[in-house]
Amino acid sequence: MSSPLRREDVAHVARLARLTLSDAELDMFTEQLGQVLEHANDMASLDLEGVVATAHPFGLINVVRDDVVRPSLERDVVLAMAPDSQDHRFAVPRIMGESP
Repeated sequence: MSSPLRREDVAHVARLARLTLSDAELDMFTEQLGQVLEHANDMASLDLEGVVATAHPFGLINVVRDDVVRPSLERDVVLAMAPDSQDHRFAVPRIMGESP
């Protein structure tokens, strides 16, 4: 790494993210983030000439089953199980935790 990560840098980023960190957390995160940045620097120094970019290490195939239409429950049966319904739809509170 060209310049070591300083504790003040981590404290500054924490302030920008509106995080309150203890002294112990600042020390721990400074060391951890420094290791991550060193690893990123190591990766950036690799010679990748001729290496094909990939989005996934393995060739992917569609692993989803075919869509097959099959019978389902009737709307009225499902709505009868709901705590509340209105106009043939589920009735839910406007804001979580409030009554409808």
